[in-house]
Amino acid sequence: MQASSHNETRIGLKQVKEQLRRPRPQLKGRQASDEARDEVRALIGPAPSEGHRRDLLIEYLHALNDHYRALFERHIVALAAEMRLSVVEVFEVASFYHHFQILKDEQAAPAITVRVCESLSCQLAGSDSLLAQLQRELGADVQVIPAPCLGRCEQAPAAQVGQKALACASAAQVKALVVAQDVVPNALPQALTLQAYRAAGGYALAQQVASGARSAESVIEVLEHAGLRGLGGAGFPAGRKWRIVRSQPAPRLMAVNIDEGEPGTFKDRTLLEADPHRFLEGMLIAASVVGVDAVYIYLRDEYHEARQLLSRELAALQADPPCPLPHIELRRGAGAYICGEESAMIESIEGKRGEPRLRPPYIAEVGLFGRPTLEHNFETLYWVRELVEQGADTFAAQGRHGRKGLRRYSVSGRVKQPGVKLAPAGITLRELVDEYCGGMAEGHTLYAYLPGGASGGILPARLADVPLDFDTLQPHGCFIGSAAVMVLSQQDKARDAALNVMKFFAHESCGQCTPCRVGTDKAARLMAREVWDRDTLEDLAQVMGDASICGLGQAAPNPIRCVLEYFPLEVGVST
Repeated sequence: MQASSHNETRIGLKQVKEQLRRPRPQLKGRQASDEARDEVRALIGPAPSEGHRRDLLIEYLHALNDHYRALFERHIVALAAEMRLSVVEVFEVASFYHHFQILKDEQAAPAITVRVCESLSCQLAGSDSLLAQLQRELGADVQVIPAPCLGRCEQAPAAQVGQKALACASAAQVKALVVAQDVVPNALPQALTLQAYRAAGGYALAQQVASGARSAESVIEVLEHAGLRGLGGAGFPAGRKWRIVRSQPAPRLMAVNIDEGEPGTFKDRTLLEADPHRFLEGMLIAASVVGVDAVYIYLRDEYHEARQLLSRELAALQADPPCPLPHIELRRGAGAYICGEESAMIESIEGKRGEPRLRPPYIAEVGLFGRPTLEHNFETLYWVRELVEQGADTFAAQGRHGRKGLRRYSVSGRVKQPGVKLAPAGITLRELVDEYCGGMAEGHTLYAYLPGGASGGILPARLADVPLDFDTLQPHGCFIGSAAVMVLSQQDKARDAALNVMKFFAHESCGQCTPCRVGTDKAARLMAREVWDRDTLEDLAQVMGDASICGLGQAAPNPIRCVLEYFPLEVGVST
């Protein structure tokens, strides 16, 4: 009897194990309706035999969000089912990015979404009052929300109606677009086409490098001799980066950062909308030299016109390639400043939440899809053709104040002529404003400036003769970063600028690490007080700088320290 009972137990366990091994016909949780799955398939297409690619999740979310003006729960559930992912996984990705609005099925999506930029340059131009007026006067079916930055600081105050960018926006202009339901991107910029670019000698250098007529080593040597550094903010020597990735085992990949989320920065958009192929040729040269199999271009979501332009010119290039091309994919950001950080961008390209990775390993060794990855900013690649064709000496001879080369400065704020300025590396703020921006705006005198966007710190007018370049600003508690220069006048306060950028950091923190998530929010609340608590803010700054995972939290204390150092009277603290 005992033996029989034992045998029955063993049979029961065997049956349970077989059931566990048996694949489930469907995932647990809420089930997708046939109607919702049909709606999803109509936008993303049927699943291939190997299933949908996991890394295309964000692209699929964009397709749904664009079509339905929001992400409805039924579509999230259906998309999860189509991609064989858990609903939680899809929801976590969708909820991470600001440009995805998640709604319950019974809710109604806004007819139109209007975004008004609240970054520092736009705030100086009156965006706060514009936002408040639009929120009062537009109908209930129009959603009016603040945007941390739209990448159009030279056009302040900037707004976006649907996908249509509006420069120097007024309430009347926004209302007119809303009434007309004009929400599509503006006409494409009059950029240099593939045909025109090739007629002017474009892609000849890429052909030479691809064929071996010009050696990879010679190209790297030019970049090294010219002193070209990464122009996204970090400033790592480009030639050295190429050598490092080139030495890694194949297959090697490339990720190009055009997310350009730093407030005050708009140079990449300006260059892309004028001459996309100069960048693309630099990208192809880098791919040939390093031995890259595939390139992923990550473009800021707010740049709808630039995306359409780049898509068109990429298609033309692939239809008539001047040399063998790597596999190229254009990926769309979704409103997350943190994805300007290289590892967070890679996570986003892989279809995940844009959270920075712990290092080491560095992405040059273990990057996109686990492969060695060459990551570059748009402008860095834009320079490659010119440097190699003209020679390193020509480039290096054009600096000022002991610096070498040229730089593009995004200048906004209280100047007569804001915009992208090509100027010698090492130029001072005073020289930049006087020689390239037509001087200060009428009725304004220089009071302070931010040399490197939101994260680069704030300096007083008495330090306007410090060279603007890598390594020159650090002794003063600042850095050049992406060269986003925002100019303040006697009508402004440094404390208000610091509070603006700290609120930006608090909004844009990915939340992964506590020092940044809690520290930026706490700092913003303390900085809103009439008198600053110096000891507490300095403690917060120390913790954020030392313990944050990535550059956002590490750089967030810069505005605090600068105000305490250079503008103490504004915040009621002793020097």
